[in-house]
Amino acid sequence: MRSLIDIHDFSVEEIDKLIETANDIIANPSKYAEKCKGKKLATLFYEPSTRTRLSFEAAMMELGGNVIGFSEASSSSAAKGESVADTAKVMSAYADIIAMRHPQEGAPYVASRNASVPVINAGDGGHNHPTQTLTDLLTISREKGRLDNLTVGFCGDLKYGRTVHSLIAALARYKNVKIVLISPSELTIPSYVRYEVLNKNGMEYVETTDLEGAMPSLDVLYMTRIQRERFEEEADYERLKDSYILTEDKLKRAKSDLAILHPLPRVNEISVKVDSDPRACYFKQVHNGKYIRMALILQLLLEADGVIAPEDRNYMLVNKLSCGNKRCITQTEQELDQLFKVTDPEAGICRCVYCEAKVFTK
Repeated sequence: MRSLIDIHDFSVEEIDKLIETANDIIANPSKYAEKCKGKKLATLFYEPSTRTRLSFEAAMMELGGNVIGFSEASSSSAAKGESVADTAKVMSAYADIIAMRHPQEGAPYVASRNASVPVINAGDGGHNHPTQTLTDLLTISREKGRLDNLTVGFCGDLKYGRTVHSLIAALARYKNVKIVLISPSELTIPSYVRYEVLNKNGMEYVETTDLEGAMPSLDVLYMTRIQRERFEEEADYERLKDSYILTEDKLKRAKSDLAILHPLPRVNEISVKVDSDPRACYFKQVHNGKYIRMALILQLLLEADGVIAPEDRNYMLVNKLSCGNKRCITQTEQELDQLFKVTDPEAGICRCVYCEAKVFTK
């Protein structure tokens, strides 16, 4: 059964097709009003969410389908100790498609390996958020008219920002995209993104702490909040939370057609006075998120009906290795296979399939 766990589960051509479908939905909503009649979406959200959960629910309802599920782990059988694998098997009996958000990295992948219906990763810890990435790509495409030949700046929490990681991985497959990474030294991009996405794809990128200095070169500015929930020490969050605040003054050096994106929720990293600037696109993103999720639900249900065969992920079982990432689903899910993908055989480097943490075999 094909699912969307990582943005690389879809090819560039498939992403372009989703964007085309989303644009058609925007232009002709009545055409799609009954497309999912009789179908049910299960939203399994183990951590708080407003936009993503309600976006999925609105998407399914506007397609004529129904929604079941839960909005926090305490209201599910997870509070009784039920595993992600068992939950996925149970929900497969009730729904035609599942959207899952979970604080542990790799949980939606575990669900996809056990469910008999498509699973959509709606965010797993600090790892991936592919439907936000699809939302971002649709927004950039609609605002800039293209997804290539762009300079894209990412500002804020680049270490734990799963939306940042997913979007960089997606943009790496488009031509002539330059990346500007703007963050405090404590929140720089993870090494696996730097070396295995940016370097491996030959992308031009720079790292800086200076937002104002980077501003004139940017076609797109992707702001992110410093995420309190990803920090183990409250003191670290308090020290870094106000690192970057986008104001009207800082935008004076920006291009007139700059597109400002933000995955939301916003805390204080974008002044509310910026909202009236025509370059502010983050509330447009909210609308786009619903439409791209409608397109995705339609495509995965189409494939589930046997029109397109699913593709297997490339991984290997390494019994003597274990993942050391405390946020990985392997730390709590019982009897879970330790699966790894070999990224550098000569150096003996593998990465956990669930969370992409580096593990050495030598």
